[in-house]
Amino acid sequence: MAVKVAVPRETRPGERRVALAPAALRQFEKLGVELLMQKGAGLESGFDDADYKGVTLVDSEEELLGQADVVLKVQPPTEKEVGMMREGTVVLGYMAPHEGDSRIKELCKRQITSLSMELVPRISRAQSIDALSSQGAISGYKAVLIAAERSPRFFPMLTTAAGTIRPSKVLVIGAGVAGLQAIATARRLGAQVSAYDVRSATAEQVESLGAKFVDTGVKAEGEGGYARELTAEEKKKQAEVLADYIAASHAVITTAAIPGRPAPKIIDKATVERMGRGAVIVDLAAETGGNCELTQAGKEVDHNGVLIVGPKNVPSSVAIHASEMYSRNLCNLLTLLIKDGELHLNWDDQVIADSCLTHGGEVKHGPTRERLEGEKS
Repeated sequence: MAVKVAVPRETRPGERRVALAPAALRQFEKLGVELLMQKGAGLESGFDDADYKGVTLVDSEEELLGQADVVLKVQPPTEKEVGMMREGTVVLGYMAPHEGDSRIKELCKRQITSLSMELVPRISRAQSIDALSSQGAISGYKAVLIAAERSPRFFPMLTTAAGTIRPSKVLVIGAGVAGLQAIATARRLGAQVSAYDVRSATAEQVESLGAKFVDTGVKAEGEGGYARELTAEEKKKQAEVLADYIAASHAVITTAAIPGRPAPKIIDKATVERMGRGAVIVDLAAETGGNCELTQAGKEVDHNGVLIVGPKNVPSSVAIHASEMYSRNLCNLLTLLIKDGELHLNWDDQVIADSCLTHGGEVKHGPTRERLEGEKS
């Protein structure tokens, strides 16, 4: 009997993505799995039920989850959803391992095996599974469009009968996937772009995209491709150099994040007050506290004529392509779990082992396990 892979409708407010896009159906079919989907699950993403050829449509979430061997999700499953699953079900999706402890305990109680897209190791063979990168690229692209739309200036240089318009100065802070996509997008729009990252190794990537790399003299390469947390002295040095660049910028895109920790504060109130009226800050770290001291998640703050935008769940705003990319990430991970038409969890596979949050009633992710054990003591 084929492995039953189920896709429920996303219920979190504002989430428009779906874990299975029609464009990925052929890839899933090659695995020999039976696809089931809750009716209307793709509507918010721009997909009608009729687009899902060969997929069994199920009326209710309870009926769907009750027969699934594997569940594909975007947002973490709720405790209610976990309760609808059969014991031993495998769930793939974002699992928010750094929060939602009661949900994680419920996953253990129900003997659910959960593989977290946030925990996929950043190694070469896992690049096609890395949802943080696929969705981060979308965020970087959209952040520049938000900045350009909110800015009272043109981004490109324009030569007109009424005179020459100088290009806008755009500063991108953080040169990970989101930052690099922001740089590329701002350059396509004709802006004069500078970028900064505490990882000095990114300088070559920044310059290859036609941007100027800002060297503050602070280097903070960390593990897994992320930056480590800076010391107080390093933060001060970084802030002093960056402040001048920020003050002279017409638009600033911030993308700095540390997994499981509040976003590092990079732009303080005093620096914002040095910026010219009409300047725009788009803070992609808004949901984890923001890189700017004045950021408010989900809101736009006008401070002395400077607009600070704190968007939430940016990939969801590009739902069609975000869903297509995310679906492929999930399918590539599922490929590692299906052998000869059956589920097989190979714990010697680094991708599977590192991505696992819960299995067999236990929390497998070290930091999450330590946090939960710390609550008991």
